[in-house]
Amino acid sequence: MKLLCISLGCDKNLVDTEMMLGLLNRDGYTFTDDEYEADVIVINTCCFIGDAKEESVNTILEMAQRKIDGNCKVLIVTGCLAQRYKQEIIDEIPEVDGILGTSTYDEISNVLKKALGGGESVSCFHELDLLPQTETDRILTTGGHYAFLKIAEGCDKHCTYCIIPSLRGNYRSVPMENLIKEAEKLADKGVKELILVAQETTLYGVDLYGKKSLPELLKKLCRISGIQWIRIQYCYPEEITDELIAVMKEESKICRYLDMPIQHASDKILKRMGRRTSKEQLKDIINRLRSEIPDIALRTTLISGFPGETEEDHEELMEFVNEMEFERLGVFAYSAEEDTPAAEFPDQVPQEVKEDRRDAIMELQQEISIDLSQSMVGRTLEVMIEGKVADENAYVARTYMDGPGVDGMIFVQTGEELMSGDFAKIRVTGAMEYDLIGELEDEFTE
Repeated sequence: MKLLCISLGCDKNLVDTEMMLGLLNRDGYTFTDDEYEADVIVINTCCFIGDAKEESVNTILEMAQRKIDGNCKVLIVTGCLAQRYKQEIIDEIPEVDGILGTSTYDEISNVLKKALGGGESVSCFHELDLLPQTETDRILTTGGHYAFLKIAEGCDKHCTYCIIPSLRGNYRSVPMENLIKEAEKLADKGVKELILVAQETTLYGVDLYGKKSLPELLKKLCRISGIQWIRIQYCYPEEITDELIAVMKEESKICRYLDMPIQHASDKILKRMGRRTSKEQLKDIINRLRSEIPDIALRTTLISGFPGETEEDHEELMEFVNEMEFERLGVFAYSAEEDTPAAEFPDQVPQEVKEDRRDAIMELQQEISIDLSQSMVGRTLEVMIEGKVADENAYVARTYMDGPGVDGMIFVQTGEELMSGDFAKIRVTGAMEYDLIGELEDEFTE
């Protein structure tokens, strides 16, 4: 039978999708990208913010139509939307034949088997704090040269705007030996870059080993032959330790890159968000990172228009962004999520104001990014080739400063034949707002 799997939302969700694909591949399903020829459609959903929820619902409804105008016999819904709105999906979308929660993706084979047998919709939900386990190799959807390594599930922070703890459960680390084994398998498949993800990577190991064990995990991952880059995402600033910084400095495989969401810079707003840092503490952490690792690229995300945010709070955030000059930055307009404390806060900010403030921050960041990009001209950087530009003697690539799908690119002009996953030394010759232009170093002549 032909199966289409649609993965929505974050890279952590994508890992779950790849795990399910591995199980379904073991069961003999063949995969297709054509929704009209698929006998089975599996949708791994997201509902972190309103836009993600809308995308998930619309995708389910659209794929439900394939039961009428396509070959679809079974429609399965998994992931965060399924976890949050199980009963609503069962009651309101009868085309859905099976539904799984966030802690039961390893049951996809059993649910699909039952759904193919006909009858009522099949549902499978376990305790949220279970950690799904599968010995089957996952099917990579990232091209094979990089892969996400999910080192933990859930979150204990309970920020006032966030629904994740009720969708994904408490924080629980994946045992280190399991991660090393998985990373070795990925390396054997040709993966050259590991991207460590979790709701929070910096607390890895506290629940299992009684201490923050990310530095130890990183050292062991660096010993794996074939892995050339290791990238760390989702670091909470207050949990960054001197030991972690030291390991990043010592280990050449670890990219000088840190994804560190701070959300805001106004102490008043940070407190209302349930964050655990002040503006001054954030400055101290950022300055310490840049002092210890001078070439580090810092990525962060912010929320505009949080309940109670005044024009003064917004201006304070703008000043902070201008002063800190983050190498990479994204902004979300606040989305009020039901069952979160922030959704009930007074002084909700009008949608238009939230979006205007978001746009103002991004305009400022664009100016910062242009200056930072222009400062790279003349430098030689190691890059990972991502693919060829159609009909041109050029390739797209990433530097150590760029995570896939969220950051910029460098366009490499060359007549040489390169492959995705190749590493090359590139001399930067030009800069755009978020992207760079370069040439192969050995082709460059003074």
